[in-house]
Amino acid sequence: MAKALSIAGMVVGGLLAFTFLADLAVGIPFGGQQMLMDIGFLASGALLCYLGWNAFRDAK
Repeated sequence: MAKALSIAGMVVGGLLAFTFLADLAVGIPFGGQQMLMDIGFLASGALLCYLGWNAFRDAK
């Protein structure tokens, strides 16, 4: 169960990071209105991916 939850966290973090990277680079899906928000959510998604990967390695 711990591995499944850590994989789910990595997937959600990856989708979050990809969404806001696309908004930062191209302006899709949110129109690129606030660059600081995009950078903050991109960092949050990357951190969630890292934490999920770290938990996946520790799960037995």
